[in-house]
Amino acid sequence: MNKDIATPIRTRAILEKYGFSFKKSLGQNFLIDPNILTRIVDHANISEDTGTIEIGPGIGALTEHLARRSKKVVAFEIDQRLLPILNETLSPYSNVEIIHSDVLKADVKTVIEEKFTDVKDIMVVANLPYYVTTPIIMKLLEEKLPIRGIVVMLQKEVADRISAKPGTKDYGSLSIAVQYYTTAEIVMTVPKTVFVPQPNVDSAIIRLTVRDQPAVEMKDEDFFFQVIKASFAQRRKTILNNLTNQLPLGKEKKEAIVAALNAAHIEPGRRGETLTIEEFARLSDELLHYFQHVS
Repeated sequence: MNKDIATPIRTRAILEKYGFSFKKSLGQNFLIDPNILTRIVDHANISEDTGTIEIGPGIGALTEHLARRSKKVVAFEIDQRLLPILNETLSPYSNVEIIHSDVLKADVKTVIEEKFTDVKDIMVVANLPYYVTTPIIMKLLEEKLPIRGIVVMLQKEVADRISAKPGTKDYGSLSIAVQYYTTAEIVMTVPKTVFVPQPNVDSAIIRLTVRDQPAVEMKDEDFFFQVIKASFAQRRKTILNNLTNQLPLGKEKKEAIVAALNAAHIEPGRRGETLTIEEFARLSDELLHYFQHVS
């Protein structure tokens, strides 16, 4: 087997050879612990029938672990300076393809259709740049890609928010948005010491398993998310207060909002963070009904 990229000595040698300097703006923190990488891949349950998508491969530390176990790896890298490095470090692996692109602008669905023609099981596995973690995860979920799940390293604070349960301080619109599409669990925490450069925050690995159907059904998905966003606009305020102040024409429709809350069996004095995803679905349907039928 080839020598691991992700050792402090080998990483330093590669960076020095290419005169590579880290760009803070790209949130580059490279992993230098092969054991952590092995565990990340373990949590993704990858087999030789799996196609893997990686985002931000860096110098290929995680990529090579994925290549050893997957059928094929397609990695999106935004930093052009890393392309010649990846070309060298991943040369032993014929099942890896690097796409020079910002994943947020990429047509991931088409990439999957073109690159994974003979693959049924697809996973996203990545050490995500922390400054764009949430937009990347939401893009992957909202585009309803044919993936089994997502296993990513991210800021522990964000992982806590994604996996939070109702009634906790971390629970909010992000928790609901991700849990609407997936079941979310933190599978391990990661110390700062296994990165170069060391980040200022603690990290965690989260596993998101895509649901066959979204967690709840409602009449209007866009409106459902609008209601959630409004409900968490000011955390200390009641749900009635937030909906009245945040929904379009909310102040004029206060009576309809009260009627909808009552019809959904939700106490107007409750706060948004105490509502389950099922209660939000019920509430958004009732609000839609009352907004349309009560002038």
